[in-house]
Amino acid sequence: GQPGRITARTFMGESGVVHIEREIDMSGPLHQKGVLTLNGYLGGTYAQHQPLSLCASLTFEQNYGGIDGDSASSAELYALLSSLGNLPIRQGIAVTGSVNQRGEVQPIGGVNEKIEGFFKVCQARGLTGDQGVLIPKSNVAHLMLPDEVVTAVAANQFFIWPVSTIDEGIEILTGMPAGQRDAEGNYPEGTAHHAVQERLFNLAHDLKSFGDDDDEDEEDEE
Repeated sequence: GQPGRITARTFMGESGVVHIEREIDMSGPLHQKGVLTLNGYLGGTYAQHQPLSLCASLTFEQNYGGIDGDSASSAELYALLSSLGNLPIRQGIAVTGSVNQRGEVQPIGGVNEKIEGFFKVCQARGLTGDQGVLIPKSNVAHLMLPDEVVTAVAANQFFIWPVSTIDEGIEILTGMPAGQRDAEGNYPEGTAHHAVQERLFNLAHDLKSFGDDDDEDEEDEE
């Protein structure tokens, strides 16, 4: 496997998550399903007590071939959360894993090849001791890695982090606690979810204010 780069941009609007590859027919149905799942996660996690009003674009940078499958859906979600919450993500960590609407990270195929592919890139550039791969915990039983990868992991030169949820993954990627929602639907300050929730609230508020201003302008013209 070869690593790829996913980028996300988020801004005011109501169209939800849009994947550029999907819009130009470069992605298959399984990948499209994974992208649509992200809207379900965002709504379930952040829109229980406020509207979900956003536009978001996702893309695989410098990818000129077709893509399919949902093994990048967790990486796409982390990119979205990073953009929404202004949360810097550690760039020495690769991510693989499917995600469902509840934020549970699900198993994928080719886990060994994906780990080895990223390890080879890191090895060629120099192992720094803070590189590694996030994988679904349910894939641990499938690991059969080459000796050089096992040796690097044992020496703390390369890491493999098995995760079961997006919350576990975002904490590793950002170094920030994910946060637990309280009875009123809010997340504690200083957590990743709070940063995302606050941005989504501001986007919804600004969109409504913009619409109200337009309505007032129309009334003035009448």
